[in-house]
Amino acid sequence: MTHIHFIAIGGAAMHNLALAVASKEGYKVTGSDDEIFDPALSHLRDAGLLPDEMGWHPERITPDIDAIILGMHAREDNPELVKARELGLKIYSFPEYLYEQTKDKIRIVVGGSHGKTTTTSMILYVLQRLGIEADYMVGAQIEGFERMVRLSDTAKYAVFEGDEYLTSPLDLRSKFLWYHPHIAILTGIAWDHINVFPTFDQYVETFRKFIEGVEPGGSFIWYKGDENLRAIAEGARKDITCIPYDAYDGNVQMQVFGKHNMQNLQAAMLACHCIGVAPDDFYREISTFTGASNRLEKIAETETSVAYKDFAHSPSKLKATINAVRERYPEKKLVAAMELHTFSSLMADFLPQYKGCMAEADVACVYFNPKVIEHKRLTPITKEEVREAFGTKNVEVFTDTEALQAKLRSLSYDNTALLMMSSGTFDGINVKEFARELLEL
Repeated sequence: MTHIHFIAIGGAAMHNLALAVASKEGYKVTGSDDEIFDPALSHLRDAGLLPDEMGWHPERITPDIDAIILGMHAREDNPELVKARELGLKIYSFPEYLYEQTKDKIRIVVGGSHGKTTTTSMILYVLQRLGIEADYMVGAQIEGFERMVRLSDTAKYAVFEGDEYLTSPLDLRSKFLWYHPHIAILTGIAWDHINVFPTFDQYVETFRKFIEGVEPGGSFIWYKGDENLRAIAEGARKDITCIPYDAYDGNVQMQVFGKHNMQNLQAAMLACHCIGVAPDDFYREISTFTGASNRLEKIAETETSVAYKDFAHSPSKLKATINAVRERYPEKKLVAAMELHTFSSLMADFLPQYKGCMAEADVACVYFNPKVIEHKRLTPITKEEVREAFGTKNVEVFTDTEALQAKLRSLSYDNTALLMMSSGTFDGINVKEFARELLEL
């Protein structure tokens, strides 16, 4: 029996990896965390993996543990991590362990500042529909898939969403540098994670290193409308096949919409084609794909109105999502609400990147919680600074979730498209229920 212990098991990716490992024969999984929330809490409890009590318990780190998997939520001085290092236990980061488990498989890795989750989901959806087995890691729940991570002894392929954020407290490189893909996709580069990459050049450099890590004879699929990707492709090793792409413009009717989704779709087709899937087969199967959870996910609809939720939080994602809904519903009033929740979005130096991002909305609400800024130990920002940064008259800024909800409830939703965007919850709003309430008022 192989015993794997997860430090910071409650994260979205970490708990899904724990579930995947626990499902393999011959593995015992334990874990710890100082706080765990749903859906991770319920998932771990249902699988019998929820820690008996919250907190860190170094006395439970014993020599018989075969490996530690360290989550990004843990700090370098975490008591369990300190004990594991003292005992000389093997310590993996999340991406390092994924690579270790799939190093003999053909790996497809999707990177970029936006569209990673959707593109990865499209690839997996089509492979499943065609009966092609694949291991995977994706950042959202996909319809028809039990969890967000799968590891097996039988799959020939592994499909990973490649995140450029830090690997672990012990490894400050980008996660995706571990994966060494045979087929790499980059969807575009738009500055993000300013707390990790303080300059745009540093941000671009980590994507360049990602392509340097492509396996010999591999492929690099890149969006040709991005000049930074063009430069990376031009500087790529001669043994790498560079394949540019643009948005799909064919005749097959799709369930997803928006220019970015048509770009994502074409990148996914090319990746599948690299492993032998015929384009016609891809387009036939992808025509029924409705999207990944929280990625332009339709959450409510009436005869005249519709509501979507989306993970958009960075400037490029925010603008692309709003523009996609505007293009889809040109005759409807567009009400858009977004939450500044990430490190980058709450940094005063980064706020100017949002200029004009919500210009296409008829009503634009921006929410942030000053307590989150305090918790992240960032310099305070004001509503006036945020409003000025977004730079359009349609933007109203809120720092109280009740005031935001009151504003949204005061509006008429006849012939309206409502768009709720956040990587958080607007401080406790059940977005699906709230959207249904608004459309039915």
